[in-house]
Amino acid sequence: MSSSTAPGQLPAVTESKHKDSTKVSSQFEDNSGDLASGDLDNQENTNSNTNQVERNTGDDSDSSEQNSNSESNESEKNNDSSESEKNNDSNESEKNDDLNSGSNERENTDDSTESEKNNDSNSNETEKKEETTNTDEETKTEDLSAATQSEILKETSAQNGAFSTQAAESASEKKSQNVYNWKTCNVTAGPDYIPCLDNLEAIRHLHGRSHYEHRERHCPDESPTCLVPLPVGYKTPIKWPRSREQIWYSNIPHTKLAAVKGHQNWVKVTGEYLTFPGGGTQFKNGALHYIDFIQNSVPDIAWGKRTRVILDVGCGVASFGGYLFERDVIAMSFAPKDEHEAQIQFALERGIPAISAVMGTQRLPFPSKIFDVVHCARCRVPWHIEGGKLLLELNRVLRPGGYFVWSATPVYQNKSEDVEIWEAMSKLTKAMCWDLVVINNDKLNQVGAAIYRKPTSNECNENRQQNDPPLCEKKDDPDAVWNVQLEACMHKVPVDESARGSKWPEAWPQRLESPPYWLKTSEVGVYGKPAPEDFTSDYDHWKRVVSKSYLNGLGIDWSFVRNVMDMRSIYGGFAAALRDLKVWVMNVVPLDSPDTLPIIYERGLFGIYHNWCESFSTYPRSYDLLHADHLFSDVKKRCKLQSLMAEVDRMLRPEGKLIVRDNVETVAEVEIMAKSLNWKIQMTYHKDNEGLLCVEKTLWRPTEVESVPYAIE
Repeated sequence: MSSSTAPGQLPAVTESKHKDSTKVSSQFEDNSGDLASGDLDNQENTNSNTNQVERNTGDDSDSSEQNSNSESNESEKNNDSSESEKNNDSNESEKNDDLNSGSNERENTDDSTESEKNNDSNSNETEKKEETTNTDEETKTEDLSAATQSEILKETSAQNGAFSTQAAESASEKKSQNVYNWKTCNVTAGPDYIPCLDNLEAIRHLHGRSHYEHRERHCPDESPTCLVPLPVGYKTPIKWPRSREQIWYSNIPHTKLAAVKGHQNWVKVTGEYLTFPGGGTQFKNGALHYIDFIQNSVPDIAWGKRTRVILDVGCGVASFGGYLFERDVIAMSFAPKDEHEAQIQFALERGIPAISAVMGTQRLPFPSKIFDVVHCARCRVPWHIEGGKLLLELNRVLRPGGYFVWSATPVYQNKSEDVEIWEAMSKLTKAMCWDLVVINNDKLNQVGAAIYRKPTSNECNENRQQNDPPLCEKKDDPDAVWNVQLEACMHKVPVDESARGSKWPEAWPQRLESPPYWLKTSEVGVYGKPAPEDFTSDYDHWKRVVSKSYLNGLGIDWSFVRNVMDMRSIYGGFAAALRDLKVWVMNVVPLDSPDTLPIIYERGLFGIYHNWCESFSTYPRSYDLLHADHLFSDVKKRCKLQSLMAEVDRMLRPEGKLIVRDNVETVAEVEIMAKSLNWKIQMTYHKDNEGLLCVEKTLWRPTEVESVPYAIE
């Protein structure tokens, strides 16, 4: 169900003069979030009548309840369906009694050991029950006892007693697993299926392909609920940083790219591995030399200081972005799903951020003025045609004062076609008021690069003799991007010193922790505080969550986590809190959420807009960890929750983790679905009406098959 909603229509902040009370403006109301409108620091001292934890390790392990009138989950699992239904009414009444009992019991179950990273490994586990109180001593620890104080859930004024999960009270384990009849997808793409990019029926009915329409998103009317099969012989991915140079061939059994691009050191087949020497079409002798060549050409680029977030167009297997990590730079790399077989899939398996996308007929899913550098190395994009429409799209997303690095044959070869393209590009960039800073040759790789700089004022534009390319109309919002068609026009550069884009962000890493200069105290943030204070409170909150709960309380071995997605990001606080880990985080801002993606980029992180009623533009098995903070309860208002869970299963690697924070009812629904998928329940936690769930995907695939007609040739 494609949406034409533009993220730019939901601003991140609103003027405080429109606020009549302390309640968050309905435009930004986020009652389901962890942040209350009150002082976050007060969460540390919140007194809860009851905290209840269920911690499970292994396949659907037991979770105990300190409630003398209720049955344990294990006994429910062993009872048949009819017996469970017979006891359901009594369990419900017990729940109602417990919710008003004011009991001060809490239960923690801790693991003694955990090792689940190899399919043939054994796990020895012990469980113990503890009855604890909310003491100052306890808040200093990093286990779930501390987490229950404030790190897991938001501050609440509800005065409810103990209660168990909906799954335990409403049906037996056997019945809950039969609610969903999962099937394996039968599609032409097989294990590589991307629903919105492999809609073959929609592609067949396109009127043309000259603008790469067939590489754009064409989502089915209803997202599939089948599960993508695994490749034969799938193995646990190799850990970063070794994965940058070597991945399992069995995980992505494609050799075409190695045959076509092996001589350029893209990828090679080496026994049971695919190896990546770190080369590319323009840097056959390694990406690091090429990265240094760019900075030596324009020292002002200053990798990892002035330049932190870049866009790599037509990235191939993303070796450029993979080695930029060594310069403390993150690259949003993209390329289409085309004849360069599995290039983006290779990148993600290597632990390098990338998405499947194309410069076609629509705007890229990013706000304006956010990338410090845009890079194109033989990216095969016809920048100069049709009034420069595609280059003008780069102009939209590039920061004023940012650089465009163009490394392509027209820069350094004298063939007639190259000369013609160079002349057209020279005319176009001059008309756009871009400054050609330098043309430099890389003697080692025998290539050259032209580096342009976007202006920081409108003086040149205002003095042009011809309005070509034309300025965009005033009503054209440069931040409205979802299903918005490209136009060959330019937006003015902001000149008001308080406007976003008028100044360069602080140097990295200072920009990570500082509220952007354009967030005003007169504006109200997402959680109801003045915008800069809202930003800081959100960051402090997620630092507590990560340090006191996620790192040690969920049974996650973070050494196996590399590719992370925050499925509903606000200010990027969760990603910022993971900065010291060897991970990268794709921050997703849903279409109907406040448009805070510019803030995320301003602090040196990256992300993308997305509609979660559709599939994400990534390959199956791309992510080690998915984080969903009050996403599921929001999505189920508009589309089928089972479809979202199937999409989560598609994106997540076997042994990957899903962390869900949501209201109790929604967390229970997700838990039931996870059990029906034969996933491992790592931990569940509930307090008042908020819940936390951590689950691990397994290798299980259904034996029953479902054919998807629109995805079959």
